[in-house]
Amino acid sequence: MSLEKNIEEKLKASLKNKDKTVYPTLRLIISSIKDFKIAQKIRENEIKDNDVISILKKMVKQRNDSSDAYQKAGRQDLLDKEREEIKIIEEFLPKQLSEDDTKKICNDVIKNLKAESMKDMGKIMATLKKSYGDVLDFSKVSKIIKEILK
Repeated sequence: MSLEKNIEEKLKASLKNKDKTVYPTLRLIISSIKDFKIAQKIRENEIKDNDVISILKKMVKQRNDSSDAYQKAGRQDLLDKEREEIKIIEEFLPKQLSEDDTKKICNDVIKNLKAESMKDMGKIMATLKKSYGDVLDFSKVSKIIKEILK
């Protein structure tokens, strides 16, 4: 079953169960997918899982940014809501690698490309995205690469 269909099925189930914490977030996901289809002028019913994953990652990033702002403002109620939405969205994302595994992969890629300075950052990131795009958190990756290439 495609990721999009899986999300739609979860939405149906949460509506039947009247789960008021889950279905609003799932509706937002479905809405974002429809917006993507309209923007890309996709007429077919389903989009590729990679596109859905990129939409979900973008949604998580937006909620993380909002969480930071709510935390600074001392708005615990809104912070809790954002964190709950992140948990729901992350259920549909592939499991991210641990920080140790991420460091090992970054070191391997840097050695393979013979990268020596920050000028090689673009090549490193492109290689990592191509090979590990779904399982790496690229906000962590960029920090790790910067530490290695100092």
